[in-house]
Amino acid sequence: MMPVTRYDVVYRTSIHYDDIVRASQNELRACPASDDHQQVVAYRTTTHPASRVLTYQDYFGTRVDTFGVREPHVLLEISAEASVETFPRALVTVSPRVAELRSPSFRDRYAEYLGRTGHTAWDDDMAEAARRVAAISGDDVVGIVLALHRFAHTSLRYTPGATYIGVDVNEVLAKAQGVCQDYAHLAVALCRSIDIPARYVSGYFFAASESTGEEVDGDVVSVQTHAWFEAAIPGWGWLALDPTNALQVGPRHITIGHGRDYDDVPPIRGVYSGGGRPNTQAGVEIRRQTAVAQQLQAQQ
Repeated sequence: MMPVTRYDVVYRTSIHYDDIVRASQNELRACPASDDHQQVVAYRTTTHPASRVLTYQDYFGTRVDTFGVREPHVLLEISAEASVETFPRALVTVSPRVAELRSPSFRDRYAEYLGRTGHTAWDDDMAEAARRVAAISGDDVVGIVLALHRFAHTSLRYTPGATYIGVDVNEVLAKAQGVCQDYAHLAVALCRSIDIPARYVSGYFFAASESTGEEVDGDVVSVQTHAWFEAAIPGWGWLALDPTNALQVGPRHITIGHGRDYDDVPPIRGVYSGGGRPNTQAGVEIRRQTAVAQQLQAQQ
């Protein structure tokens, strides 16, 4: 029987305005995905002031909760609660050659994950760095992706506050510091610069520290949302890697969604009417269910 790990996740965001906001319209991407590696058991979203929450799937398959607050307010509180089960991922059992990346059918299938975007617009120096790493790694696509993953990890120092959403990925590499979004964008840009399709993934990570990926001494953590990347492997599919922590993505990673870069899967996005300036605070609490607790729940 495949081992299963269950997590209860609570994502909370508070948006404080320094003046009255007459109305706001918002999009939330916080619900874990259901796929081959995880299954959502329960999910709900609540807001204060209360609002009607409507749901749709975006182009990339991510669940989006939309809601509008039409009464004046200076504080908007959002809570998303989920229970999700995760499963181990299979090890890659193929070793395609670089020439397979140039197959027209492969390139057509992954075309949108090959080009530059606002967060992944690599320059010539970054492309040359990727080519050097690839040359050392040989002709195996999996080996090249793993080498680029290690390069992204060792090229940056985890430094909260050193960057901002929208920073140029080449500047990130030059300054050699950043947070999980920067590691993911750098890995994506490196892969794409040498014609390996890659995508940005948003999610949660059950770890004692996002910067090290250490196992948790207990069953509860308070963290932020996390990010990693996936590279398309000919004859296999997506290989998921966490360059912040130099880890292959596993049962402690909980996927929300994916896209070309951060702009396709931001946790919260919105507009509002009024002169107040927003101050947003967000956090995530994850509780891991023990095997005993899971057995008791199954018996109820």
